[in-house]
Amino acid sequence: MSRLDGKRILVGVTGGIAAYKSAELVRLLGKQGAEVRVVMTAAAGEFITPMTLQALSGYPVRQSLFDQAHEAAMGHIELARWADLILIAPASADFMARLAQGMADDLLTTLCLARTVPLAIAPAMNQAMWANPATQANLATLQSRGIDCWGPDAGSQACGEVGPGRMLEPEAQTELVIARLSAGPLQGVKVLLTAGPTREPIDPVRYVGNRSSGKMGFSLARALREAGADVSLVSGPVSLATPAGVKRTDVETALQMRQAVLEQVVECDIFVACAAVADYRPREVAGQKIKKQQEQLEIRLERNPDILAEVAALESPPFTVGFAAETDKPIEYAQQKRKNKRVNMVAANLVGAEQGGFERDENALTVVWEGGQQALPMSDKGELAKRLVELIVEQYEQNN
Repeated sequence: MSRLDGKRILVGVTGGIAAYKSAELVRLLGKQGAEVRVVMTAAAGEFITPMTLQALSGYPVRQSLFDQAHEAAMGHIELARWADLILIAPASADFMARLAQGMADDLLTTLCLARTVPLAIAPAMNQAMWANPATQANLATLQSRGIDCWGPDAGSQACGEVGPGRMLEPEAQTELVIARLSAGPLQGVKVLLTAGPTREPIDPVRYVGNRSSGKMGFSLARALREAGADVSLVSGPVSLATPAGVKRTDVETALQMRQAVLEQVVECDIFVACAAVADYRPREVAGQKIKKQQEQLEIRLERNPDILAEVAALESPPFTVGFAAETDKPIEYAQQKRKNKRVNMVAANLVGAEQGGFERDENALTVVWEGGQQALPMSDKGELAKRLVELIVEQYEQNN
C-alpha cells in the first residue's frame, strides 16, 4: 500500500523558474498513491505548460477563475473542498504577498481563501527577495494563520546568486506531505531538540570543541518530524541540511545554545538533548590571535551550564531525553546521569576507536529509563533514530 493512497492533493503552481520542479512533485505524489490536481497562475504558464502537468496528474489543469465550464457550479469552491491538502509549489514572493493580504484576484488565491483544509507553501525566489523585510513580514503573517512554510533551501540560484530561496526539492516536499497527512504518534506534539557540537572560543581563530558531526541529532529531528511532531532544532556548527519541515536555530557556543533552549522550551512537550555540549569554556577569550611565542600556553577553563539538568529542573518540565557519549561503562554512566539530572530517558553509546558514534554514519545505543532499558544494535543513524523515536513515544505516552 502506498503512503498517500486515497489522499487528494491540490498543487498550486505560481510564476518562477522553480515551476519546472512542480512536474516532478506531481509525479512523486501520484507515485505514492495520491490523487493530484493542479491549478496554475497565469505567470506559471510562462515557465511550464499545462499539458505537462495534465499528463502527469491525469486531470485537466485549471488556470482561470472565469472558466464557464466550471464556475457555473462554483468550481473554485468545489475544488477547495475536494482537497485534503493544498500545496503551493513554487510559492513566489508575489503570491505570498497577495495571500497575506487576503486577495482573491485569481483562481489560486480564491480557492486558498475558500479552503477548509491545511495549506502549505514552498517558497522559491531570489535570495534578496526572500530576505526582504516585506517578504519576511508576509511569511510571519501566513504562519500566524496556521499556514505551513516548507523551505526554502539555500544554494546556487538560477540568477547566479547564492543564498536561501531555492524551492525545497520535490522528494522532501513529498515526505512532508506524507507526514502532514499521516496521523503519526506524535501528531500535535512539540519537540525541542539540540544537535551537533559547540565551539568555545579561545581567540578569534581558535576554539575548544569536539568531534560531533550532528548526524545523529539531525537524523533524530527527521524521524521525529516523520512521526508527526512539530520539531524545533537548535544546532551547533555543522555542515548538514535542515530536515524538511524542521525549524532550525543556529548557535555556536554552549551559552548561546542554553539561551536558545530556554527561550523555546516553555512551548515544548518533549526536550531531547542530543548535542555534544562542551563541558568547559575558556575563562578569558583573547581579543587578537594568540601568537606562537611561548613554549607552553595555559588556558584556564570554567564550567559551562548543564542545559539538560536545567530543563529537567523547571517547575513544569517537558518530557526530557538525554544522551551520554562515553568511552567506557556507558550503561552505568547513563543510569547515573538519568538519576542525578532527573530526566526521563538517557540514550548511551560508546565513542572513539571502532565503537561508532562521532563522525560516522552508524551508531549503537542503549536506552535507559526508570525500571527498564533496551539495546539498539549498530545500524545506520537514520534507522537508529526511528527506533529511538519509537521508544520515546512509548515512554512519553506512559508519562502523560
